[in-house]
Amino acid sequence: MLVPPSHNAVIYSLATGGTISIASLFMAGVMPGLLLGALLMVLCLVLAYRKGHPTGQAVPLRDALKITIDAAWGLITLVIILGGVFTAIEAGAVACVYAFLVTMFVYRDYRWRDLPLLVYRTLRTVAMVMMLIACAAAVGYMMALMQMPAKITAFFLTLSSNKYVILLLINALLLVLGCLVDMAPSILITTPILLPVVMKFGVDPVHFGMIMLMNLGIGLCHPPVGATLFVGCAVGRVRMEDVMREIWPFYGVMFLVLMLVTYIPAISLWLPRALSL
Repeated sequence: MLVPPSHNAVIYSLATGGTISIASLFMAGVMPGLLLGALLMVLCLVLAYRKGHPTGQAVPLRDALKITIDAAWGLITLVIILGGVFTAIEAGAVACVYAFLVTMFVYRDYRWRDLPLLVYRTLRTVAMVMMLIACAAAVGYMMALMQMPAKITAFFLTLSSNKYVILLLINALLLVLGCLVDMAPSILITTPILLPVVMKFGVDPVHFGMIMLMNLGIGLCHPPVGATLFVGCAVGRVRMEDVMREIWPFYGVMFLVLMLVTYIPAISLWLPRALSL
């Protein structure tokens, strides 16, 4: 959601009327994304030790080379998606076709008689996600008609004129919206309303873009919308109730990174400025 090529950054740029460079947003997401990834890795390591997860074994160099060669077919899927040859939609379609061919003809993980079951499981997951997105879009449309974001922002401005307090309140607003409305509608609805407000307080629009993406990204992992959470549970075949009991430390790490990104603008702005974007 943060590191390039983040399609959410593209949506944010469009929501600003194209006034914010997509390249600047891409580079601004690198440091926050690496910071978030590193802290989540540390948390996973701590939890693994605390819960006594089984440890891996050292792999001999000869076996490592063989594993790398075997995995190369699958890694090409990432090259197709991130290579920049196709648009985002085209890359997704081509990658799906390529993954199907590799699965059936190279790795042979499934047989042709398994195809109906694979199609059924895929359609079930896609239908669940599409229903969530449709409902979230409807909620976003109703909120736009009722001018809820504008009214909430006006209410915030009556509470304080301090930039840091306003940012904290906007964080709270975006966290709640992220849990109720899908990410893309939230960006499109709230950006034209909130961006002029934060710019009056001297907040860089690129920096605010990272704040918005971090906030709404957390909402993807939290019910009732939580598209990422629902997809993860469906793919892992686990109950959402079981996942929610274990996910709280991850929320803590994401919130910590959100606060760092919010109140230390250099985390987002250092790389774009270094590259003169």
